[in-house]
Amino acid sequence: MTGDARFEDGAERPLRLKALAADDLPVLSALVQDAVFPASEMRWDRTHRRFAVLLNRFRWEDHPAALRRGRPVERVQSVLAVEDVLGVASLGVPRGDADTVLSLLSVGFEPGEDGTGTVLLTLAGDGALRLSVETLEVTLRDVTRPYAAPSGRAPEHPEG
Repeated sequence: MTGDARFEDGAERPLRLKALAADDLPVLSALVQDAVFPASEMRWDRTHRRFAVLLNRFRWEDHPAALRRGRPVERVQSVLAVEDVLGVASLGVPRGDADTVLSLLSVGFEPGEDGTGTVLLTLAGDGALRLSVETLEVTLRDVTRPYAAPSGRAPEHPEG
């Protein structure tokens, strides 16, 4: 057989996860930790009440296998989408500089009344995005084949 292998041909499939309760978010948050993205890849569609960001996600779920097999660690482009968004606020996110690269540290949820609440996207460098939501619905979906991480290594978090 000639040609490149397709992502779908491997034993692993692209991730497609949905968080509908606060208890669902830790797994999703762990999978997007250290994802990077240009500020230009964030979109809030007010009409459809949807906030989405195209991430370059480190494949934490593949990291142990890559180490065992001595192959490069990988990243993959993924869409992180939050539904039923009523409003978006940011702190420490540069406005007007679409080329600024941001790093996502975690995704959390602060419940409000009657199912409402705030999805909190915590960014490196003390930045954050607060998404006021009517209900909690967060999805993560891989949209490209994995590729070798340009740095050639896993992200690190030095104790400090």
